[in-house]
Amino acid sequence: MEKILKQLDSFIYLGANFSSDGRCEAEIRRRIGLAKATFNTMKNVLTSRTISMVVKLRVLKCYVWATLLNGCETCTISVVMLKMLERTEVWFLRRMLRISWKDKISNEEVHRKTHTDKVLIKDIV
Repeated sequence: MEKILKQLDSFIYLGANFSSDGRCEAEIRRRIGLAKATFNTMKNVLTSRTISMVVKLRVLKCYVWATLLNGCETCTISVVMLKMLERTEVWFLRRMLRISWKDKISNEEVHRKTHTDKVLIKDIV
């Protein structure tokens, strides 16, 4: 029985990843991956030039952030994870604006263009 428990470092239960040490880093990374996959399935809508930014932000919040934030109330978020979530939010916004990673545009400018202000972090806290 002890061998089984030692091998079981983490498991997924009801859509959440539980680890033996109680940290949420693996769960947050997994959620970011799921949210990016959801974004890619909705890419045609979220990167469309004919749809207004207000509608695209609502779709982003409804589908992508719902995937990302599912079960986040049980996680303790460290400063490192908070910065990772901020980078993820800007990643989504840059894709919606069709800004290449090569372009030298600051995160503040991205938020200014989308008329947002770190909304994802405010939803978590």
